[in-house]
Amino acid sequence: MERKQTGLDYTLLFLIFLLMCISLVAIYSGAGQYFADDPTYYVVRQLIWYGVGAVIIAAVMLLDFDFYRNLTIPFYAFGMVLLLAVEFFGTERNGAQRWIFGIQPSEFMKVFLILALAHLLYRLTKDRQDFSLKADIIMLAKILAVSLPPFLLILKQPDLGTALVIAAIIGTMLLMSGVRWRLLLSLAGTAVLFLAFMVYMHQFHFEFFSEYLIEPHQLSRIYGWLDPDGDTSGIGYQLNQAILGIGSGQLFGSGYMEGMQTQSDVIPEIHTDFIFTVIGEEFGFLGAMVLLVVYFLMFYRMIMIALTCNNLFGSYLVSGVVGLLVFQVFQNIAMTIGLMPITGLALPFVSYGGSALLTNMIAIGIVLNVHYRTREYMFKSEENYS
Repeated sequence: MERKQTGLDYTLLFLIFLLMCISLVAIYSGAGQYFADDPTYYVVRQLIWYGVGAVIIAAVMLLDFDFYRNLTIPFYAFGMVLLLAVEFFGTERNGAQRWIFGIQPSEFMKVFLILALAHLLYRLTKDRQDFSLKADIIMLAKILAVSLPPFLLILKQPDLGTALVIAAIIGTMLLMSGVRWRLLLSLAGTAVLFLAFMVYMHQFHFEFFSEYLIEPHQLSRIYGWLDPDGDTSGIGYQLNQAILGIGSGQLFGSGYMEGMQTQSDVIPEIHTDFIFTVIGEEFGFLGAMVLLVVYFLMFYRMIMIALTCNNLFGSYLVSGVVGLLVFQVFQNIAMTIGLMPITGLALPFVSYGGSALLTNMIAIGIVLNVHYRTREYMFKSEENYS
């Protein structure tokens, strides 16, 4: 017996609205130093991006999310074509070749990969009857076959931050796939061995390591993270200033527009990569906790949508979005306080930016679509009626 659709998730929309308000307040404070004659320069543009994002959310919700299963292969192929185009014809900035026609295809590939993996997992698990080790290995091989090409192309640009996001999406969806834990642990062990190999090459074969295995700017970021006091002009200096700003905020903060580090132009890209510094310094521990609580509620809401959705494809979609956003929040805040290397990842919905914000709004549109079109059945799941 079918019941009504669950409807629009106003709670999730309200949380996105709160993040928008936090974003505009923080950007106004942090970016005013770049345009003293027009301190609203970045705020107005961020508001425009949010307006475009709202239109995108509405567009994504026009079609039933299940319809997107038919478009996953074209979307994935389109994303791969763009990544290959970047490889051969892309524009280089700051030592990285990531842009073509003014856009960063790797941002949109995040969503395309979520769609592709959700479709693949739906096909592999919908009517699954073979739960042998061999079947799990075949499933894992298919998932990696879809995931590794975009991961490697993005890593080659080089764009380590986005590559790590792709890895987080893959990891989250592998957890949802039902593959045996020992296979997943084997993958994790392989990653650890690779890191050990990189450390060995750095210590004993540095010339080969620095020329073929890592880019100079990536190595400088690792050095700046491990020994910020030893890098007084580059990444280490930037990290030290960010930590100093957040620490000086203490419990209640130094006051809006009163942050010493925030207002003194000593932290580059403070309105993008280091926006958390503004919140930590000017609003203190309590302000930072408010932001984290909003994120926690957003993730909790999305996880509940994934759990209550009775369509496997929808559940996989939302799970991929959760992996996408959770890792970005963790990485951005962790790099700002020195727990992770600086990778240039934006803080979702708060940092100033176009491509990243639009990608995240597309992802939220997918989650809202899944919730809006999830139907409740008294006895059966939606797959039983397909």
